[in-house]
Amino acid sequence: MIKAYAANEAKGEFKPFEYEPGELRPEQVEIKVHSCGLCHSDISIADNEWGFSQYPVVPGHEVIGEVIARGDHVKHLDIGAIVGLGWFSGSCMHCLQCMSGNHNLCPSAESTILGRHGGFADRVRCNAEWAIELPTDLDAAKAGPLFCGGITVFNPIVEFDVKPTDRVAVLGVGGLGHLALQFLNKWGCEVTAFSSNPAKEAEALSMGAHHVINSKDSSALEKAAGSFDFILSTVNVELDWPSYLGTLAPKGRFHTVGAIPTPMSIPAFSLIGAQRSVSGSPLGAPATTTRMLEFCARHGIAAVTEHFPMAKINDAFEHLRAGKARYRIVLDA
Repeated sequence: MIKAYAANEAKGEFKPFEYEPGELRPEQVEIKVHSCGLCHSDISIADNEWGFSQYPVVPGHEVIGEVIARGDHVKHLDIGAIVGLGWFSGSCMHCLQCMSGNHNLCPSAESTILGRHGGFADRVRCNAEWAIELPTDLDAAKAGPLFCGGITVFNPIVEFDVKPTDRVAVLGVGGLGHLALQFLNKWGCEVTAFSSNPAKEAEALSMGAHHVINSKDSSALEKAAGSFDFILSTVNVELDWPSYLGTLAPKGRFHTVGAIPTPMSIPAFSLIGAQRSVSGSPLGAPATTTRMLEFCARHGIAAVTEHFPMAKINDAFEHLRAGKARYRIVLDA
């Protein structure tokens, strides 16, 4: 029996919950949860913000833990291996996307917290391809957020061939943005942070930004016109998109990983004249996640974390809802 914390209704309190997971499938591993990061997507699922939550719901998709059982088909993970599990918990392993190494784009990919129970529990299961072993010199206590926030911002750097010579900007200094600043700085880029909170300027500079622009300052946006080869947007609120597109250099790309709830209004001529692009992406494939972890270990990149005991899950959720998290919350089992 797996012991977990579940919400029984939208915006309801988390309460102890038990469920029988059934027989371990041949392609699966079972992970003893050591810790699990808390992501805003967990709030979205718990509160049914996206309209397809199923109750009782056990969120949690930034798991760090120990492999304690494996199915007969699993050969690459030993019992006792320390692994991480993120948004995806399964992929078909036979479609064109999976066979091309793009497991994250598998049309039938399984999410860790949609239609199944996630990592706010003592144990969780997944298909073995999504249990990624941690490098031995990576701090496991801080590694959970890398499996959602980290890979979400690392993936487009790889996918769109961001170069060390590029001038880049990160829109939003939060749970995702503070990791993006670290990645892009160590990638070799000249990095600018856009933030609406002046109090975050010193922190942004300490995390890798070379420059900070107040996103509420229209004159500063105008001065940055034509500057950036790549803008990574991590915000989930509506902004003046044409103004930000105007800060792109010719052939520049505006890439969003923020789950913006409303359509983005983008004039065609803001793209056509300077051959600019707008794109988006989900989390990365297992191979990209492995590369990210190695990159983090090599350069000492880690999430800035606050820790709560798993039993204080309701306090942790309220802390995140209140906008007080700096910058990722981790629940310790």
